Amino acid sequence: MQLHQIKPKHKGKDRKRIGRGGKRGTYSGRGMKGQRSRSSHNFEPIIRGLIKRYPKLRGYRFNSKGEPISVINLKTLQEKFDDRAVISPMVLLKKRLIRKIKGRMPLVKILSEGKLTKKFVIKNCKISKQAEEKVKKAGGSVEKSKVQSPKSKIAIKSKEV
Repeated sequence: MQLHQIKPKHKGKDRKRIGRGGKRGTYSGRGMKGQRSRSSHNFEPIIRGLIKRYPKLRGYRFNSKGEPISVINLKTLQEKFDDRAVISPMVLLKKRLIRKIKGRMPLVKILSEGKLTKKFVIKNCKISKQAEEKVKKAGGSVEKSKVQSPKSKIAIKSKEV
């Protein structure tokens, strides 16, 4: 027996031809109103609707928000630290003044809100111009280092290995 010799057990039902007028009445088997009752009811493909909902991102895994940054004011440092304290992101993390964002150490930026009387040594932090002036005026110092982003550190480590 060949494939072309196989016949169905039951005869197939004829397809209902709708929208042809005749004895079917005013709506011709289409129902009343709506998109399906029109002559050319074209439905938008589902996949197109899904694609339109995607955010417009540039590149692969593009992070539109940039790197995580934690902001801290001088008045907070004045309250929480003693005189001549060394302030760095790790120290701030241990004192729970900042926290990791999505498991990554954020960049720390120090802003100038509040008065400063204590002498601080600030390391590895971004700092505003006004805050830097206040720290130097109080007798402290700011050690600027090239603060690398966590992404670039990972790239450097992978190249060394």
